[in-house]
Amino acid sequence: MDQEPAKRGATTRRRRADAERSIEAILTATPDCVQADGELNMAAVARAAGVSRVTLYAHFPSREAVLEAALHRALSLVSDVLRDAAVEEDPAPQALSRLLGSSWQLLARHRNLYTVASAVLPRAQLRSHHEPVLETIERLVARGQADGDFRTDLPTGWLVATIYTLMHLAADELSAGRLGADQAGEVVEASVLSLLSSPGRDLGRMAPRQERRPARQARD
Repeated sequence: MDQEPAKRGATTRRRRADAERSIEAILTATPDCVQADGELNMAAVARAAGVSRVTLYAHFPSREAVLEAALHRALSLVSDVLRDAAVEEDPAPQALSRLLGSSWQLLARHRNLYTVASAVLPRAQLRSHHEPVLETIERLVARGQADGDFRTDLPTGWLVATIYTLMHLAADELSAGRLGADQAGEVVEASVLSLLSSPGRDLGRMAPRQERRPARQARD
């Protein structure tokens, strides 16, 4: 009799662990299953994740649900990379240069996911998932403005929004074949540093590539 609660507890923990593995596999597979035209096939997600469609729908009852969860996961990865790159001891231009280089590959990998999520999720939901990323960029831009490295004639919020828009625009250009994978990151960095540059300062020279310290590699 005394063994029954222990057995039930072990069974519950095993089921919970199985569920967590299934959810992680689904969210990992989803970005790669979003087609360039913005279509997401739930059957393809299930196959790529190695789960049944019944299991997929048990965790995510709709396409919108799996898209939102996958977007949250992707932006959490980007946010982790940004926090690691925005080292407080470094001048803001150097930290921003490293931040852009560290986050670009993640943004490029998930560009189709962003496109389809933007089309089906309410704007307020999209904004809430982007907040951690935008907050990290905003703190770095504000620090650069306070130190005299970044321009102050435009609002901080506007600069942050423009930076994030430029990053997504570069991802779209890469997807359309108008930018090569080897040049997109450099285009983003040059555009952002030019946007933030104060009169008389050359931010490109202040953030030489060889001085960057690599950020912690994000989980795939």
